[in-house]
Amino acid sequence: MKHSICGSAFCFLAESRMEILRINGTEKQFPDGLPQMLTELLKELNINATTVVAEIDGKIIAKENFSKTPLSCGQSIELIRFVGGG
Repeated sequence: MKHSICGSAFCFLAESRMEILRINGTEKQFPDGLPQMLTELLKELNINATTVVAEIDGKIIAKENFSKTPLSCGQSIELIRFVGGG
């Protein structure tokens, strides 16, 4: 069942204004509100934007659009980091 405020099944705590994103399959709560843009989320998670590929709701986001990509409650975000080695 979708929630009437944010339109997502993940946003079940509207009374407390809790906002949620599903990041790499795990729900993450944002009690003080969601980061507004993808770049803000990456900063909050201490992820260097140059080392990550981001996908939101099944769509890959180009790096040059990270700062222009708004986030909304209930989105599913996949973050894949590349690590050197051998």
